[in-house]
This record gives sequence, C-alpha cells and structure tokens, in this order.
Amino acid sequence: MQKLNFKNYTFRFKNSENKVAIFDEIRKKFIILTPEEWVRQHVVRYLLEEKNYPKSYINVEKIIKINGLIKRYDVVIFNPDGSIFLLVECKAPAVAISQNTFDQIARYNMSLNAVHMMVTNGLNHYFCQMDYEQEKYFFLEDLPVYTPNL
Repeated sequence: MQKLNFKNYTFRFKNSENKVAIFDEIRKKFIILTPEEWVRQHVVRYLLEEKNYPKSYINVEKIIKINGLIKRYDVVIFNPDGSIFLLVECKAPAVAISQNTFDQIARYNMSLNAVHMMVTNGLNHYFCQMDYEQEKYFFLEDLPVYTPNL
C-alpha cells in the first residue's frame, strides 16, 4: 500500500481468499484492505495514538439516514454525553479532496452536528471547527488532543 502522510503505525494483516485484510481495532475484525480502508485505519491510529481519544468513544463505518437516504460515515468520535465531537470523511489517496468532498461531509454533519470535522485522502488532511451560532466553520492546523473533563 501507498505511503501516507501519517506516522508509521503497526498493523495486523492476514490473507483471506487471495485478498489482504487489515485488523480494525474499533470493529474488532479483519476488513478487506482497499485504498480507502488503508486511509481509514491510519486515521484511527492517528486519533488513538497522536490525539489520545479513547477507543470507546470511536465509531467506524456506521449507517446514518440523511434525507431518507442511507449513508455511511467513516469515523465518528463521541463526547462523553453522546454528542459528536468529530466527524471524519476518508477518501482513497488517488481521490483528490474537492468541494464535493466538503459538501458530502457537510450534508452528513447536518444530521450529526459534530463540533469538528476532518477530511483526508491520507496525503492531505483538512480540519474544521464548527461555529453553529455564526453558521460557519473555521479551518484548524490540527485537531485538539483529547483532554477528559475533570
């Protein structure tokens, strides 16, 4: 798989029916390794190892309904109160991040109301913080490190 713009993480792999699978720590199973899954697994490791988000707050590839359509988000991090802290949209490295990508995550976020959003193709990462009162978002250099409320 292609080298991505993340630190080097250690992953578990296995061959299954002539296909390579990667172990997903969140879903606790092996997933067929596609270019998008490669990015998704790096994002999960980045969130766990670099940003210290608790594994129990992370969801990967869950179904949501948007305007009656069934969609699937890539990664979500919940706050302790159940609200959504972060929504992540992953694309394969060969897929350029475009306005369509931001439109997609914005549509998802209309239902989810995440505080932060991340869009990545593994090579380029974009981070935003929502301001719902002003009805706009701000680009960030990076995501905040997890700090539990004391």
